[in-house]
Amino acid sequence: MLRLAEMIKTLSRASLHRFIHQDFHEVVDRMTIIDAFLFLIVHSIDKLGIWHRLPVFLGLLYLSVRRHLHQEYNLFNVGRTPTGVRYNPADYPYRTADGKYNEPFNEGAGSQGTFFGRNILPVNQKAMLKKPDPMVVATKLLARRKFIDTGKQFNMIAASWIQFMVHDWIDHLEETQQIELVAPKEVANQCPLKSFKFYKTKEVPTGFWEIKSGALNIRTPWWDGSAIYGSNEKRLHKVRTFKDGKLKISEDGLLLLDQDGTAVSGDVRNSWAGVSILQALFVKEHNAICDTLKREYRNLGDEELYRYARLVTSAVIAKVHTIDWTVELLKTDTLLAGMRGNWYGLLGKSFKDKFGHVGGAILGGVVGLKKPENHGVPYSLTEEFVSVYRMHSLLPDYLQLRDLSAAPGSNKSPPSAEKIPMPNLIGRVGEKTSSGIGFIKLMVSMGHQASGALEPWNYPMWLRDLVAQDVEGMDRPDHVDLAALEVYRDRERNVARYNQFRRALLLIPISKWEDLTDDQEVIEALHEVYGDEVEELDLLVGLMAEKKITGFAISETAFIIFLLMATRRLESDRFFTSNFNEETYTKKGFKWVNTTESLKDVLDRHYPEMTAKWMNSASAFSVWDSPPPSPNLVPLLFRVPK
Repeated sequence: MLRLAEMIKTLSRASLHRFIHQDFHEVVDRMTIIDAFLFLIVHSIDKLGIWHRLPVFLGLLYLSVRRHLHQEYNLFNVGRTPTGVRYNPADYPYRTADGKYNEPFNEGAGSQGTFFGRNILPVNQKAMLKKPDPMVVATKLLARRKFIDTGKQFNMIAASWIQFMVHDWIDHLEETQQIELVAPKEVANQCPLKSFKFYKTKEVPTGFWEIKSGALNIRTPWWDGSAIYGSNEKRLHKVRTFKDGKLKISEDGLLLLDQDGTAVSGDVRNSWAGVSILQALFVKEHNAICDTLKREYRNLGDEELYRYARLVTSAVIAKVHTIDWTVELLKTDTLLAGMRGNWYGLLGKSFKDKFGHVGGAILGGVVGLKKPENHGVPYSLTEEFVSVYRMHSLLPDYLQLRDLSAAPGSNKSPPSAEKIPMPNLIGRVGEKTSSGIGFIKLMVSMGHQASGALEPWNYPMWLRDLVAQDVEGMDRPDHVDLAALEVYRDRERNVARYNQFRRALLLIPISKWEDLTDDQEVIEALHEVYGDEVEELDLLVGLMAEKKITGFAISETAFIIFLLMATRRLESDRFFTSNFNEETYTKKGFKWVNTTESLKDVLDRHYPEMTAKWMNSASAFSVWDSPPPSPNLVPLLFRVPK
């Protein structure tokens, strides 16, 4: 009987091979029969290139099936999974300073100093670290020639927001010794730095047979607001007032500065004014929550107020990212429905507000599930997640300040005043510059300025001669070429190159440059750098050059990592699942989260006059003088993309 079942299985797979790209035969053979047929459906749609043009409910079905496949085949643990006595989550009804005690069966999961996970098994690139040379790649394919913006879709607040999130999630532990990259003669006169030194990523043995080494994350990868609270007790102690649960902030609404002029905040490494202003906004949010809870629950002391306010603030940040920022990044009805579905489920907000979480993740949303779900792999963020978040092309060459003393123009647009070069907004110099500008003028100016586009030849030149910082926010003596360094980092960390990256994510690989882009100039440049070797194409270059889905500010390849990991950040976290309730957050705190829908709501809470006077757009992440969307009487799930 077993033999007959095995024969049927073999014949089924053999028949599937006829309809599946040969590069996927091996992975399909490892799948269950059900998953293999699900992949056949997804793969057939991929060959037609139509998933994003399907009616919204069919597009969501496609994404749901694809996400399931990635949850099964694109999550790899790095390091040993601890075994031992399960701790009692009731002993830790709050977010700890270093991220411990969140995952019920693994007290260390997601804590500071744990391994980055993997979505794709490591691809050894030690022999390919300089092939082709990273400075050649940066110069010929990435370096900005003229600024390309995103039109009205994405503004400088949105660009700053994702850096604010990165400061919450990910940063690699480095070696203590430096290495050097030297520009080859063919590009040396085009490189701001002829050579530069930097610290290697520290490679740490895992003690496990499958993935023998990995890198450690010095930030907490949970969505726990560590960009404002820090990732350990020492940093947390620095930012707290220890009075009424509050955090330190200056009287002008910007971050407090220490005696060195460094911002007092949870994370200050490689920061700039855009990140700093968002940190300051959410410090104010935390402190306002403390005031509200103290009025409501007079028996709460400093420590309890801090813990509740951190839970609420972290959830507000996660919610804004999920149903506001991401919706502007992936501006389609399908992703609007998908991201709101992640938070509220297909039954929607009104139903969930009235009846609570009903059904599983599809009907009720990931947020509020009865228990966290890690799909058998301890929670972490991954090396591939880090790689697709390389978005420095979003940054412009200068910040265009607006004149707020003048009356608003059409669409609430203030007139331009002066231009501030971006290097003047970095680190301690940037904090001083921000103080001279002020919170409202800085935020309004960022709101009215479009971000850069994630395309070839749009990587800022000022980032190719950058003063890097250590974890204390102190300048390092050696400048770096960040564009070349990012190319090198993916290779150093054994992240697959573009084509293998796509294969591993069950996406059809390219066979020629014309499969990647229609831009003939880009094709010629790719050929000059890589020849005909499409397998050598670096991931960062491929993500920039790839043809974009209409409405997407990022590539489809990057989006697939988002599809998997954006859900995982919520469903693996007990404070968004089993402990997302009034008991854990307090009734007042829980209501605070449930009634906050956007960054505009947060801004209105603290600066109501600002958005009323200067913001015309529906989202604080789109350019503020853009019109709000027209009403659409067709229910979201039944819309058909244009």
